[in-house]
Amino acid sequence: MKTHLSNLRRSLAELLGADYLKAVCEARAFAEGVDAGALLAIAEEEVDFYPASFRDRGDRLADSVGQKVVPGLPSSARGAGSLAFLRASRTAQAPLTGYGCLRIGEDGMVYLISKSEHYHASLGHDFPGYRLIENAKKLGVTNITHNNTRGHITRLLEEELIRTANGLKAGDRRGLERVLESREPHTLNRVLNLETGSLAVEAALKMMLARFYRLHHNFPLPPYHGRVPVFLVMADHEGGRQANYHGTTLLTQTMRGMWPELYAALDREDLFLVQPVRLNDAGHFEEQLLRYESGKYKVAGFFHELILMNYGGIRLKERFLARAYELCRAHDVPTLVDEIQSCIWSPELFLFREYRLKPDFVSVGKGFPGGQYPASKILFSSHLDTLDQFGALVTNGQEELASLAYLITMDFVQANAGYVRELGEYYEKALRALARKHPRLIDCIEGQRHLSSLFFRSEEKAVAFIKALNEGGVDISAQTYKARCPPSALTKLPLTATPKIVDLLVARMQSALAGM
Repeated sequence: MKTHLSNLRRSLAELLGADYLKAVCEARAFAEGVDAGALLAIAEEEVDFYPASFRDRGDRLADSVGQKVVPGLPSSARGAGSLAFLRASRTAQAPLTGYGCLRIGEDGMVYLISKSEHYHASLGHDFPGYRLIENAKKLGVTNITHNNTRGHITRLLEEELIRTANGLKAGDRRGLERVLESREPHTLNRVLNLETGSLAVEAALKMMLARFYRLHHNFPLPPYHGRVPVFLVMADHEGGRQANYHGTTLLTQTMRGMWPELYAALDREDLFLVQPVRLNDAGHFEEQLLRYESGKYKVAGFFHELILMNYGGIRLKERFLARAYELCRAHDVPTLVDEIQSCIWSPELFLFREYRLKPDFVSVGKGFPGGQYPASKILFSSHLDTLDQFGALVTNGQEELASLAYLITMDFVQANAGYVRELGEYYEKALRALARKHPRLIDCIEGQRHLSSLFFRSEEKAVAFIKALNEGGVDISAQTYKARCPPSALTKLPLTATPKIVDLLVARMQSALAGM
């Protein structure tokens, strides 16, 4: 590889602004009755985000993957989880500690987190740059705010999200002001701070529905009052709705085939309709859109991911989405790109920018705060800014330290954009070579870069592959239960993964395949 992970050295004053930190230190000094000088020293302390010693130690520890290195926890808490959670629990693998791309479980074994702890450990465990959060705590930066007292850090983050989502260069204040003041459709210039991806997507759904139904009885009738809202989603291979995944709130669950009797009643009463569109089939998309752009129906929105991590990691094609967006724009259909899974795993922070799309809504979360806090957002265009203050609200959705975690992650990934791309391509290339070696077992490689999956020719082989890797300390899972979804092994490496980590993982995969 030509590029390497670059270390950054940043202080809170550099990241958040010297004037803000001076004000914080003065306020804290008054509150504690101390001199502000010691506090200012903490504000100006530079922290190494990713020193070479941390990377090198992680690479050395990787040789221990699958080995029992400590006695572990002999007796663990029972908990009081739901039956479904208890059935899924693997407490032996629950963390005692984590370091980079590795986790040491309660069983004392070292595990490689090949799924980034279900997609939110974007920078691995114990990322040194997050020490700035501890410094902020020492200065008394409060995490507790409400949406009418959103703090400086959260408002700064909102600006950074809009700047990067619109492809503006750092420091382009004039360009940012122009975007923020724009009233042009399809321009992302609003942010709602929520806490989970499900609530972020639900907020977008509400804004789409607000063009059909009133939020309150004293609101004026919306533009499409009296017509039936129809939502387009990605279809599974049986033509059903199981391929899409847009959260766990009630209506978005009906969009993927759950609550069938409830959905049937909504459909029967002409309240809410969901129509699936075949994967990467622009002709079928046009057919469905035109069918529901007439009579009593109106297409209310198009919901999609870019890489369907809940349906085998299938990647939507640029040509398909370009045509879909063209049709949506021509028929006043808002578009939502759900980047809860893919955000931050792109050199451009948002994968939709690599597709050159101009969505009306973008949901982000998971990887941005690096697993430090739950903090998801919905970015959207001002022409769809229709909800009142309590239309989409989470009391602690705008925590200051959570926003700081975002800013740290974004700063590091932007500085290492070249490495993110090259390492991801290195990994994907290695997987494709592996597939060519084992055509009897592997059908193809899907996804993109870090978000890659292996499609197996049989469910039996996929399960055997996962079992062998799990027993060897690789945390990886198979998807074998969705409607006609090819049996697949899903991966999502941390952005801080090194060539050593990739080589180790691929070697373990090769060993598992050779033994099948």
